[in-house]
Amino acid sequence: MEYSRSFLASFLLALLLNLSNGQPLVPALFIFGDSVVDVGNNNHKFTVMKANFPPYGRDFENHYPTGRFCNGKLATDFTAEVLGFTSYPPAYLNLNNKGNNLLNGANFASAASGYYEPTAKLYNAIPLRQQLEYYKECQNKLVEAAGQSSASSIISDAIYLVSAGTSDFIQNYYINPLLNKFYTIDQFSDTLLRFYSDFIQSLHALGARRIGVTSLPPIGCLPGAITLFGFNSNECVASLNSDAITFNVKLNTTSHNLQNMLPGLNLVVFDIYQPLYDLVTKPSENGFFEARKACCGTGLIETSILCNRKSIGTCTNSSEYVFWDSFHPSEAANRLLADSLVAAGISLIS
Repeated sequence: MEYSRSFLASFLLALLLNLSNGQPLVPALFIFGDSVVDVGNNNHKFTVMKANFPPYGRDFENHYPTGRFCNGKLATDFTAEVLGFTSYPPAYLNLNNKGNNLLNGANFASAASGYYEPTAKLYNAIPLRQQLEYYKECQNKLVEAAGQSSASSIISDAIYLVSAGTSDFIQNYYINPLLNKFYTIDQFSDTLLRFYSDFIQSLHALGARRIGVTSLPPIGCLPGAITLFGFNSNECVASLNSDAITFNVKLNTTSHNLQNMLPGLNLVVFDIYQPLYDLVTKPSENGFFEARKACCGTGLIETSILCNRKSIGTCTNSSEYVFWDSFHPSEAANRLLADSLVAAGISLIS
């Protein structure tokens, strides 16, 4: 059923692309969030959360490490291709000149960022609030480059993608006694959702009307999470997955309320949990050989600077692995996850 749904969505998009004479289905794509969608904004920041060195990017264009936490393309890269773009939204902070190169969108995401601002500050990442400030600056640059009328059309007709929350749990709450000793998981989730609601309202106030937000993935199935919190088990950590499921239910409720409250808003929640859970629990059925370990190094804990050219044990064929490093999917997995994004997000462009 899921395959049929993805196929139908892709068919409809192909049909729409044909009717649009090869032009992208939307004028621009703007991306906010964390390492799952970061394409290099952290490259020049003083932070350990970077991926602009080998073996990251070894299967990307020209085998170049752009700052993506992957061996190749992200799910959002594949999504951009399906939408008809011939290039990907650039990392905003990597642009020396900001003008015409923003006409098709920009990426403001920063690895280790989250809905909870202190999470980003712990790792000197770019908080969502600051990402929004960069977007405001971007809007002014768009007006300068295209004129007020065209810029307004780009802003209102663009698709906005938001991916955050995982870092708030994995890189903050679960390891931070200042949080987990004083706040229950429900209290912390509610706090994150208040920040999420504020962010969506701010984005809407700036003209965004088509917004897609990803759910939490099965965080208990990430190789690094199993290593850190699995108590020597090789199975997904059930308690962490339960936290993610509970958060996602609240995310859907909050998003539904926002949709009813904000005029003209089309807000879609992309379920990343189930598609990734299926890849992890049924790897061979989806064309993978390994789901417990990632490709980079031992596959148990390496990410960011721990995943480097000297990491011992890095696999030679990452397409057999669901995960590239211990917290991020491989390009092969991202391709399949993008199918789910496209299927769920068809309403954002139709």
